[in-house]
Amino acid sequence: MIRLFKVKEKQRELAESAVGGAPVKKQTAGELRLNKGWFIFNKNSYVTKVILKVEDDFMEGGSSLLVILKFCVTYASHGGYSNRCLKVKGQGDISELNLPKTCSIIFPNGKDDLMNFEVSIRPDEGYYMGGTFIFTFQVSPIYPHEAPKVKCKTKVYHPNIDLEGNVCLNILREDWKPVLNINTIIYGLFHLFTQPNHEDPLNHDAAAVLRDNPKLFESNVRRAMSGGYVGQTFFPRCV
Repeated sequence: MIRLFKVKEKQRELAESAVGGAPVKKQTAGELRLNKGWFIFNKNSYVTKVILKVEDDFMEGGSSLLVILKFCVTYASHGGYSNRCLKVKGQGDISELNLPKTCSIIFPNGKDDLMNFEVSIRPDEGYYMGGTFIFTFQVSPIYPHEAPKVKCKTKVYHPNIDLEGNVCLNILREDWKPVLNINTIIYGLFHLFTQPNHEDPLNHDAAAVLRDNPKLFESNVRRAMSGGYVGQTFFPRCV
């Protein structure tokens, strides 16, 4: 583990040794250890990918050394990797959810599958008040080192949600960190309905209307939620 703290130094040495040659792609912390023989795992195995992800998060300040040590101990004591050890965090987060009163959680596959579920959001203020919006969550086997995959199941006229259900929420993308959790995501989704944002859109038409004509935007939202057309797009009723 001492070598863990010399990764940056070794990366610099590799770069310096390439003087006069083609540029060398900067290796991640995990790749450097793998290439130097610090791991004996298959480079493409699922176990190796998980370990590299955990360690690279550590080098970027996203994971504590304790997390890495716990993972190594778990791996060694069980004679190999088990999906169960990485699901524990996700299951714990779900069992400790502190949802807004306007949100509820549904398990379509039953309580035995806690890694795939739906969240229902019913805003009590703002443009979308009274509507019901369903989001699907698919929790990664390496959560919390990867954000859950979240899509909006309800077709909605919204600047930050496109017609295919993709959601523009920064913590689901570049701002995700292992210290965040499912509860954080749900509050972020709720915030999208109380404070839609025209500056970071997925539905550019809706964003332009919100920016230029909030009254028309409000009218479009009510029409869509009631089950009707906005432009040439039909939205099923969700109120």
